[in-house]
Amino acid sequence: MKTLFVSARSASVLLDGEGDYTMPAPVSLSLNGMDLGAECRSVVSLFDLFPETDYRLELRRDGRAPEVLCFRTESESFTLDVRRFGAVGDGVADDTSALQAALLCCPEGGRVLIPEGTYRTGPLFLKSHMTLELRKGARLSLLDKKDVRAVLPGLVFPTGGGDDLLLGSQEGNPLDSFASLLTGIGLEDVRIIGEGVLDGRGREGGWWKCPKEKDRAFRGHLLFLSRCRDITVQGIGFLNSPFWNIHPLFSRNLAFLNITVQAPADSPNTDGFDPESCEGVRLYGALFSVGDDCIAIKSGKIWQGMKYHMPSRDLEIAWCAMLDGHGGVTVGSEMAGGVYRVRVHHCWMRGNDRGLRIKSRRGRGRYAVVDDIRFEDIRMEGVKMPLVVNCMYFCDPDGHSPWVQTWEPQPVDETTPTIGSVVFERVRAEGCQACAAYILGLPERPVRSVSIRGCRFSFQENSEPLVPAMADHVPALHNRGIVARFVGELTVEDVSMENVEGETVQRL
Repeated sequence: MKTLFVSARSASVLLDGEGDYTMPAPVSLSLNGMDLGAECRSVVSLFDLFPETDYRLELRRDGRAPEVLCFRTESESFTLDVRRFGAVGDGVADDTSALQAALLCCPEGGRVLIPEGTYRTGPLFLKSHMTLELRKGARLSLLDKKDVRAVLPGLVFPTGGGDDLLLGSQEGNPLDSFASLLTGIGLEDVRIIGEGVLDGRGREGGWWKCPKEKDRAFRGHLLFLSRCRDITVQGIGFLNSPFWNIHPLFSRNLAFLNITVQAPADSPNTDGFDPESCEGVRLYGALFSVGDDCIAIKSGKIWQGMKYHMPSRDLEIAWCAMLDGHGGVTVGSEMAGGVYRVRVHHCWMRGNDRGLRIKSRRGRGRYAVVDDIRFEDIRMEGVKMPLVVNCMYFCDPDGHSPWVQTWEPQPVDETTPTIGSVVFERVRAEGCQACAAYILGLPERPVRSVSIRGCRFSFQENSEPLVPAMADHVPALHNRGIVARFVGELTVEDVSMENVEGETVQRL
């Protein structure tokens, strides 16, 4: 066992690092002698703890001596209960002002407590050096689109010298956006913890109607963090977001533990977790089932990437479950600032269109470098396309233009992106359809290095052909192996395939 995080009121623990989202076998837990019952998840969080208290967690496996982990909770200055500030929590009253008042009044080292109840609210703004706790049964329910007035301007120009101020954000560009249910701008040392839920009410709130149109502003998120550092989100449920669920931007030292992110399969652009130009991000023990990519690592489109050239780097995603959704873990396609040193390991994917994928295209720019990306110890069930690297992704208004999609070499200039080293190791995928891996680089700048080692792929029988990568000129495939075009070094070692048709590795 290993302690991942301890606050005054909670803790997160890695029980067993050898499984994925779940452990190889259930275990029994007790805390200070109190039986917590059986547990099968690899990462668990404990709530309703007391400040400055010693705890002893015992783990028992069949027939073995107990494993013991001891920890002490942190101190806490004050607890502010939102009910004392006038919040009703009956699902009818507008509790925005009462909730915001409690947040603004919270002293350093304090906790704002949201008890059980449904709190209808507009966007709320957090402050530094505090904890927000949503107790089990607490729900923050976002007001209808017509009732939310707060907008974050995309760009605010400086009065004197210096850079512009970027506030609103939409798919890699600074654009006017509705403020999110929870918003943090320039914060540090914040914890958002508990077993409560943030509900964006995407469908009934009118957020998913005409989703691509700007109606005063573009859609916001459930949680938006801009230029923040040292933030921990633990245990919270995210439901029915208007747009991307969780969007950290230009932030660093972030931890997300045991969160749950859910939206219907037909909900538009409800990505689960989209860190953009962020550094030092940990995502452990999360569960996703959404209407778009479960996780998408980004760093802006061309203007933002060229102006700030701030990459996403040093990210670790582990012991998570990505169920359904278009992609399990995606890098791009808004990656004009670059993405470096990403490790995804011990995760479980089920029913995704594509499992692990990298998306880029001509026009992302010279800072758009993706390098040192490692996917290891991944279990997939019913994922149609396990592995994809696509440098001709047909996004944006010009996505189908000949310049983006041609297989003829184009001049290498400041608009040309780069894909460096990508490693896939110990991926076990059952129920594949199109092919095991599809790798499409650029003829003028091939993918530098792809390594596929220790992987196992088995294909569905009698499945329909499927286009493996979202690019023009890519044919539908059926039960094929590894297909690579415009790739420099391709290493394939200790890879097995069942029900594959044709060559195991095909370089075009």
